[in-house]
Amino acid sequence: MARRPLPRILSSGTVSLNRGRDLARTAADSATDVLHPLLTIGRGLRILASAGRRKWCDTPKDKRGPALFLGAACALVVALVPYGPLTALVTLMAAAAWQGRDRTPVKTGPSDAETERLGSLYEALVPYFSIPEDPSPLFAHGGDWDKAFSGYEFDEAGRVTRLHIRYPAYFTDGEAASRARIEALLHAKSGRGREYLFDWDEEGNQLDLSVLAALPTGIAAQPFVTSPGETVLGFTDPGSVQRTLPVLEGGEPRDMPPVIWRTGSRSTEPHLLAVGQPGSGTSTLLRSIALQALRHGGDVLIVEGGGSGEYSCLSGRAGVLAVECGPAGALATLEWAARETERRLIAAHRAREAGRPAPEDTRRPLWILLDRPSVLAHLATAEGGPDPLAQLQVPLRHGRAAHTTVVVAEQFDHLELLHDSVWQHTRARVVLGSAAIQQIADVLGLPPHTTPTAQLPPGRGYARLGTGPVHRLQVPATPDPYDDAAHPAHRQAVVELLPERQPAPAPAPDRVTPAKPLHIVQPPAQAQGPSGAHDASDVPEVPADAP
Repeated sequence: MARRPLPRILSSGTVSLNRGRDLARTAADSATDVLHPLLTIGRGLRILASAGRRKWCDTPKDKRGPALFLGAACALVVALVPYGPLTALVTLMAAAAWQGRDRTPVKTGPSDAETERLGSLYEALVPYFSIPEDPSPLFAHGGDWDKAFSGYEFDEAGRVTRLHIRYPAYFTDGEAASRARIEALLHAKSGRGREYLFDWDEEGNQLDLSVLAALPTGIAAQPFVTSPGETVLGFTDPGSVQRTLPVLEGGEPRDMPPVIWRTGSRSTEPHLLAVGQPGSGTSTLLRSIALQALRHGGDVLIVEGGGSGEYSCLSGRAGVLAVECGPAGALATLEWAARETERRLIAAHRAREAGRPAPEDTRRPLWILLDRPSVLAHLATAEGGPDPLAQLQVPLRHGRAAHTTVVVAEQFDHLELLHDSVWQHTRARVVLGSAAIQQIADVLGLPPHTTPTAQLPPGRGYARLGTGPVHRLQVPATPDPYDDAAHPAHRQAVVELLPERQPAPAPAPDRVTPAKPLHIVQPPAQAQGPSGAHDASDVPEVPADAP
């Protein structure tokens, strides 16, 4: 038996249904606003009629006749008096409007439970905001919290969502340790498991505490509306930055505030360091950066120290010069990168001396992405070979002038293995995953203005660009397309952004191998990376209905 086709309204998608539902909701809201007086009068007439019916039912039967006669006499008098019916109608409508008014009680103060919670917070702050020499302390045991708390809000569960605190002028709010003690206390007393923002007004001696909403985790990798030289590290809170980007979250368009990292010859933070725990999303960040760099026509070198193959989807793609996982290949790749940086500097200098613009191949961005390079350094030391990280000094020092950008992702447990040049030249910093406030401050240079929670989704953390403020950050979901455990829609989004595969070149006798460093004889027309990139099959298309 042939199956009947679905109606057009069901087979054409949900766009028309959503549009019709929105129009109906808008029309209903408009009609409610216009007809609100009539609805109020009708509700009042219903209340008056119910009251009259109850009064008639409560009247004894022997008194109903006289009552009915008295009502008819009053109606006759009103009908004979000039303007009587009109006056009676206006009076009836006024009584109905008064009876049908909205009688929802207005909350004028905190409830008993909220008052008790505010009192507990006040008593907990007394040892920190009071001294014995103060003749009229603002904070005192058994004192009135109304003078200290000028504003407060609570959620449905009775927990504080916003609190405005006045504190004495002698409190040492200029010391980070003093502020940290107050923030830790308020975090513990206001409820754990949430992220709080502390806004200190040192000039006015006021502290504003607010609960931050969770950053969206459903924004997948996509072509962001950015110019060449701009890289979207992730998204932050509204109001933290002065720019928004149109993005798609679950198929719905939204405007989100991004954290944009600018690279190039005029960048003040040409290199980046990302630190996190295992599973925090540092590899996701590197994949997102690589896809954006390839989209803007850059060349990408990837050195993976973990050896998990999370970047095999980029191997053999157009613009990807190499994907190395071993110490020998990493050493050869970084040696080539150092020589390529020197060649670009020499070519650009000669062009300026001759009064010509810099060659095109020297202005093409070169990205060097290193994921857990300390593992390769340890293996190279164990084998008695040179440290591959020593080759990063030239790209780090002269990368901005040569359009070379270095991105290093490392874990907290191996930060001491990074060279001083990495710490000195990576002025853009990112910390992902759960970490103590002191760990975040050691990497970023400043502690965050929020209290990190114990459980964070992958790609969630903090970012600081140079000497700027610390921003909350949520990295776009950019999983490995070969990872079956990842969301199918996110995997498909990565597949759509991958460049096309380029045919493998024929082997040449003098072609560079991972174990042999590159020696440039003459400047080539275009930068070519070392060979040895691992071959991988094409990334399969991920069905939208995959489990």
